[in-house]
Amino acid sequence: MATDLRSLPTSGERRLAVRVTPDVERHIRAGHPWVYADSITSVSHDGRPGDLAVVFDGKRRFAAIGLWDPSSPIRLRVLHAGRPRTIDDGFWRDRVAATIERRRPLIDDPATTAMRLVHGENDGLPALVIDRYDTVVVVKVYSAAWIPWLGAVVDALVDLERPTSVVLRWSRNVGEAERHGLTDGQIVAGEPVDEPVRYRENDLWALAHPRTGQKTGAFLDQRDNRARVRDLALGGSVLDVFCCTGGFSVHAAAGGARSVHSVDIAGPAVAVTEASMAANAAVPAIAACEHTTAVGDAFDVMEALASARRRFDLVVVDPPSFAQRADDVDRARRAYTRLTHLALDLLPPGGILVQASCSSRVTADAFHDGIHAAARRAGRRLGEIARTAHPLDHPVGFAQGAYLKAMFATVDP
Repeated sequence: MATDLRSLPTSGERRLAVRVTPDVERHIRAGHPWVYADSITSVSHDGRPGDLAVVFDGKRRFAAIGLWDPSSPIRLRVLHAGRPRTIDDGFWRDRVAATIERRRPLIDDPATTAMRLVHGENDGLPALVIDRYDTVVVVKVYSAAWIPWLGAVVDALVDLERPTSVVLRWSRNVGEAERHGLTDGQIVAGEPVDEPVRYRENDLWALAHPRTGQKTGAFLDQRDNRARVRDLALGGSVLDVFCCTGGFSVHAAAGGARSVHSVDIAGPAVAVTEASMAANAAVPAIAACEHTTAVGDAFDVMEALASARRRFDLVVVDPPSFAQRADDVDRARRAYTRLTHLALDLLPPGGILVQASCSSRVTADAFHDGIHAAARRAGRRLGEIARTAHPLDHPVGFAQGAYLKAMFATVDP
């Protein structure tokens, strides 16, 4: 049953007045969307989650307005900077409409029916992600500051996108007490959702679990890289480690791979990969491809394959984020290096390495340099085919918003 989000607690009528350090004031004017608690020098009064807070500069002029988040280190999430702006239903509708219009090339492409409609801070809607899977829209909330405004945002989505269903998902950042009785996976508009939801990606079928799956139900950011793998897979044997829901595996098979071996530590992920292959059985190349799977730790499986002297023409390494915090970065870089070594042990001369990272704390330069350094230590040379980053529907609006990077490279002796 759909939920009346307009009955949730509203924002306080009195806006907070906030002063910040000069450095942060400059960052706000440059487009940075976060104000941390320790950079606030004064605040007019205590606020509730989602109250509107106005940042004033040193001359008491309007600098920005955002959402107050008293339980988060990111105390204020900027919605708008520059000239004063009223935050009302019209603001939310305009903001959502603008993000949708940026995706127009994808929306108008019948070969793809799933995309990210709102990419958080990078689209001017901080701590909010909205994905579309065919006719189902998923709203994922990363801050309790959105509670007073969910109704307006969902109403705008329904009006602009006409989805059959809107599903609400919660980040673990938002505690149960802050959710006001709303549950993870709840339908907040439209019809019940039967899982999995089928959608098209690059003219292939894919499966999402918007009510129960990871994140919003699938991972859409590697769409373009999956298409690249399809173009490189013809006639080869492919290893897809950290296969998740099987996007790379399906695309490799569709590209004419002779065989695909999909590996993930999660049994349910491997099951979705197998189901995704079955959903595309009408594609001749996929029907002809020998598909095998393994449930296990990617590092252990790759070591075992190397010990058995297995070789693959193309290896895809797309792990989850290894660096959630700043003190994880060194460990993450060591993990990437080890994965490069393991992949190279499985690739013959002329083979292709596809290695990706979704860790925003590991820069693209550090990631790519690390791959080349690992190859040199292994006595191999890499001939880069391409370096890729964010797709159209995952824009980068500030430095910390850049997280996705991948290298495609041939392996020489």
